[in-house]
Amino acid sequence: MDAQQFTAVVASGPRGRVYVPVPFDPDLVWAAKPLHHVNGTVNGMRIRGRIEPLGQDRGVVLGAAWRRDCGLAPGDRVEVVLAPEGPQRDDLAPDLAAALDANPAAAAFFDSLATFYRKGYLRWIDGTKRRPDVRAARIAEMITLLSEGRKQRT
Repeated sequence: MDAQQFTAVVASGPRGRVYVPVPFDPDLVWAAKPLHHVNGTVNGMRIRGRIEPLGQDRGVVLGAAWRRDCGLAPGDRVEVVLAPEGPQRDDLAPDLAAALDANPAAAAFFDSLATFYRKGYLRWIDGTKRRPDVRAARIAEMITLLSEGRKQRT
């Protein structure tokens, strides 16, 4: 997935939040999903977060400590580079992608998970490379767990 580079003005949002507005629709640029977890840079400083609706805009919220350390405040002009974080649906093995495509509810929940949880499921499934029967069973179990809204196996 391609990183998006743009210039923005740091803005104040609802409930005193400060954010970088995102001038593009991530559903159109990357892929439709409930939450877009991203990483990149703001004025060259590393950032991780998610693109959220903020009033009429959408953007990446900047925490108070992060802003203090970087010296940013509302009204500042910044150079931003954002890319989707972690494994994306386009990067998945064909059998796993097909299973998610067959169950839209599980796929939507998988897409909304933070990278930590997506990687956890993928490591569990990839641990069965030498046993296709176990891999298929784990994929089926993952789809069931995701359909139930479970972030991880317990």
